Amino acid sequence: QVQLMESGGGSVQAGGALNLSCVASKNDASTYWMAWFRQAPGKELEGVATINTGSTATTVYADSVKGRFTISRDNDDNTLYLQMTTLKPDDTAVYFCAARRGAILSGSHLVASMYNSWGQGTQVTVSS
Repeated sequence: QVQLMESGGGSVQAGGALNLSCVASKNDASTYWMAWFRQAPGKELEGVATINTGSTATTVYADSVKGRFTISRDNDDNTLYLQMTTLKPDDTAVYFCAARRGAILSGSHLVASMYNSWGQGTQVTVSS
């Protein structure tokens, strides 16, 4: 497993932007699939975006964030990013960084049980 630490959460008005970061503890973090999940009050954990290992940077996004959020990673710094724009009140949630070493079953990239390392989460609040 790898230790993960998120940062960058905060409060913003609707239409605004925030950038989240997640630093991984291991130098081989580039061999992990990494993802962002979120959990709103009273709701289940939801997959937001994921990015694969290696240099091809294949990404998968939830329909709810396509065109507004961008996931990226810097393997040299073991850091995962989530750029969030045009934020909506429905984006309010605790955002978690997650990682998994190895392949993920096709179609399951935004399924929480596929990931075995998790950060503590960072709060994002979007006001209307």
